[in-house]
Amino acid sequence: MKFNDFLNDQLNNKELKKEYDKLAPEYEIISAIIKARNEKGLSQSELAKTIGTDQARISKLEKGTLNPSLDFLKRIADGLGQELHISFIPKQS
Repeated sequence: MKFNDFLNDQLNNKELKKEYDKLAPEYEIISAIIKARNEKGLSQSELAKTIGTDQARISKLEKGTLNPSLDFLKRIADGLGQELHISFIPKQS
């Protein structure tokens, strides 16, 4: 069974889907950071050095085990040559 098929099957459980959806913003940020870092051809260590932190902190962020401050996200965006934008979108019912 492919992962996406498994995931879609599991998301039929309303409680699981609710919890999964709660994590969407975190995973969107993580995905955007990893994508931008890879597009720049930077390792975690190189990005860390650029923004004045250590590789372990970048790793924790990308694994989802670090709850970054807005300032840290701004530093990452700057280190990746990106702008950070945060938006509020109406919930879909």
